[in-house]
Amino acid sequence: MAMARPRVDMRKIREVLRLTFAEGLSRRQVGAAAGVPFTTVSDYVGRAVVAGLSWPLPDGLDDAGLEVLLYPPAVPSGVARPAPDFGRVHKELRRKNVTLQLLWLEYREAHPDGYGYSQFANLYRQWRGGIDVTMRQVHKAGEKLFVDFPGDTIPVFDRRTGEVSLRAELFVAVLGASSWLYAEAFPSQELLYWVTAHVHCFEAMAGCPQIVVCDNLRSGVSRPDRYEPDVNATFAEMAAHYGVAIIPARAYKPRDYPEDSVIPSLAC
Repeated sequence: MAMARPRVDMRKIREVLRLTFAEGLSRRQVGAAAGVPFTTVSDYVGRAVVAGLSWPLPDGLDDAGLEVLLYPPAVPSGVARPAPDFGRVHKELRRKNVTLQLLWLEYREAHPDGYGYSQFANLYRQWRGGIDVTMRQVHKAGEKLFVDFPGDTIPVFDRRTGEVSLRAELFVAVLGASSWLYAEAFPSQELLYWVTAHVHCFEAMAGCPQIVVCDNLRSGVSRPDRYEPDVNATFAEMAAHYGVAIIPARAYKPRDYPEDSVIPSLAC
């Protein structure tokens, strides 16, 4: 016999929706203000989006009505749910800042009686497993370090004015075998910071890898080429000083990075 779902504090849900939609706070900020975990905030907001709600809520919508909209009756077992278009999902996930949860929300907006997120994610993994025939890379300990400035810039705020004074670039390095991670923020992707980032990374790991695999960033690769890319002279001199080989990844070949590395996930 299934246990009844515990009664939801609708007052707290209203506060979460207000802080999210009206005040524009992040999930963690809303969670701290409302006194709930940020995962619960994501659940409340996701349900509101699926229900077509924002802020302010419709006039006359009482707690009972809000609860029905956020927690509609479950679809009886045996009833077919609308099938997601996983081909489109797979394609959209290659775009920058697109996540599986965002695509699930779009799916639920179109199909309110569709799959929950957990089942949606599991079905996508099963679907992907049937088409992904790429050979898994095997890495030797200490052999390859994968480096990049992979994602969006990070806003740095002035303490006095509260305004954004700088949008920093995040350098990320990952060892292929152990997934050991190093990250550091810099003012830009200029050659000075690119080389400095590697030096700091080597110091942090108290050693050097045999090979550094870098993206075709201008700071590191002066002429991208599928077969014979030219490595920047200063970058090459740094590598020679530390006894490290530089191998640029092939242009438009994300599979040159390790499958379990955080670098592709930040870049996508």
